[in-house]
Amino acid sequence: MRAVGNSPNAAVAAARLGLKSGLVSNMGDDQNGKECLEQLNREHVNTDYIKIHEGKPTNYHYVLWYEDERTILIKHETYDYSLPSIGTPRWIYLSSLGESGAPIHSELIKYLKDHPEINFAFQPGTFQISLGYEKLKELYECTKVFFCNAQEAQKILHTEEKNIPRLLAKIKELGPEITVITDGKKGAYLNYEKEVFFMPPYPDSSPPYDRTGAGDAFSSTFVSALALGKNPLEAITWAPINSMSVVQYIGAQEGLLTRKKLERYLKTAPKNYKPEMMI
Repeated sequence: MRAVGNSPNAAVAAARLGLKSGLVSNMGDDQNGKECLEQLNREHVNTDYIKIHEGKPTNYHYVLWYEDERTILIKHETYDYSLPSIGTPRWIYLSSLGESGAPIHSELIKYLKDHPEINFAFQPGTFQISLGYEKLKELYECTKVFFCNAQEAQKILHTEEKNIPRLLAKIKELGPEITVITDGKKGAYLNYEKEVFFMPPYPDSSPPYDRTGAGDAFSSTFVSALALGKNPLEAITWAPINSMSVVQYIGAQEGLLTRKKLERYLKTAPKNYKPEMMI
């Protein structure tokens, strides 16, 4: 599966929903990298911001797949990371970086402070979570929308707390304006304007085939909906639909929907498919 990973998945999701998206990434000059670029171009993702490193291989991830669950084995290649000149997009969406990519965080923090008109969405990857909040404190404070799952929230907060509304409140205290915590097959929780909402999953059209990319589909669809003018309570109804679709296919991108198809699912949703305020 070419050109996959948290951020490429988000870029493809946004493009299929009708937005102009570009990917900031690093690749080697090998055949894998060439095929990744071709795949992104087929998906109408702008590849102008991708840096090609001569003599370096492109990242491979290996998926251990059992029934509908999976574990992903990741080894990031060591690249010389830097933030290219990206202008002033309406949204920047940051996700997984390898350890050698740590310096880009400080560049991005400065960029966001210099361009407060840019909306910033943050879906941290494993390394960013392991870095700890203190090292990324200013990045959290620049964040408009933050995403993680329940287990990741516990790691970020160094807590065994299992109550998700309380986890949401603690994450929000770190700086993000809007926080979303997913809870796997159970649904998701949204903290918005001092209220907490629970959003049930969209009913599977058939049993899930492969859950790879479900979280990316959820987060990127939520952000895409905001970029398309929806409010957070509307966006939270979009996100589970793309997650439901993605898990029907192998890989993280084949099942990503166009806006027309997603809105068709929304029109035929069950009556109880709506965010519920928690008291």
